[in-house]
Amino acid sequence: MILTCRHNQQKLFNFAVHFDNMLHNRINSKELKERLKTSNEPRTTISFYKYHKIEDPIKFRNDLYVLLDQIKVLGRIYVATEGINGQISVPNENVDLFRSQLYQIDFLNGIRLNLAVDDNGKSFFKLKILVRKKIVADGLNDSTFDVTNSGQHLNAKEFNQLADDSNTVIVDMRNHYESEVGHFKNAICPDADTFREELQIAGELLQDKKDKNILMYCTGGIRCEKASAWMKHIGFKNVFQLNGGIIEYARQVKEQGLENKFIGKNFVFDERLGERISHDVISHCHQCGKPCDTHTNCKNDGCHLLFIQCEECAAKYNGCCSDECKEIIQLPAEKQKEIRRGINKGRQVFKKGRFAER
Repeated sequence: MILTCRHNQQKLFNFAVHFDNMLHNRINSKELKERLKTSNEPRTTISFYKYHKIEDPIKFRNDLYVLLDQIKVLGRIYVATEGINGQISVPNENVDLFRSQLYQIDFLNGIRLNLAVDDNGKSFFKLKILVRKKIVADGLNDSTFDVTNSGQHLNAKEFNQLADDSNTVIVDMRNHYESEVGHFKNAICPDADTFREELQIAGELLQDKKDKNILMYCTGGIRCEKASAWMKHIGFKNVFQLNGGIIEYARQVKEQGLENKFIGKNFVFDERLGERISHDVISHCHQCGKPCDTHTNCKNDGCHLLFIQCEECAAKYNGCCSDECKEIIQLPAEKQKEIRRGINKGRQVFKKGRFAER
């Protein structure tokens, strides 16, 4: 009897391990990146989100992984009790299938899918679905706050009309390194590293403007959905948001022949790090100062600083942010591992004066 129980326990354990392997990528990231780099398979980059009460995020996450993995979806999806937030890449031949399967999930039926504007099909190299406390970290702890009570949604034409109103204040609800390479004309662009900082700074900057039209925008709409609801929660009356964010705005402007009020590049959180909206280059290389809006990560695995680098500086520094990092990547791999062992710098983003401090 004891042997039988142990045998069954081992079978259950083996099944659990097998099931877990099915629900996570097990292939080395470098190998996956190389596959993506050499692949000629046409793919479409899509983003979507929905605020909705999910009772069992873990089960929802596991079921979704099985569904998407079968149709070769790559990307990053966050699931929480407050909803879902996804940025993914789908083979062109499976886009319609992906849409139909996603729409079979009750609360996602008919959800807007934002298609990338400037897409090379190489935005993601693996599928990662993570359960988080929130789909957008906001630092808020207010049980009376209703995220679904958001501001009025505007399409591109309506956005342009309200932007021209002298009683309107346009607010960029993205991080400083995003607005640095592109933003709407006359927009307030707070110097914030994170969305939780952005919420606080925006609230402070707008305190004396509660009689104004507050017009908010972000990349795909998810941050504005929460930000506009928060502004209403703290007393602002005339709150508006760009429906579908910059991505959908760019599509509508092109299709309808509207004036494009966005200048520069739209920063995106995938391998592309940006998509061109206008030909304007409004930022500068963080190393030499020449006009440039190409974001990159330092090639030193112990650094990975996100910064703007022109082609000349990329060649000069071998894709690194400094001479120090350039020297490190020339060392043997084991020596590099030894240098960065035990060090966790978190997300490193260029800010003014960073290179001067080195």
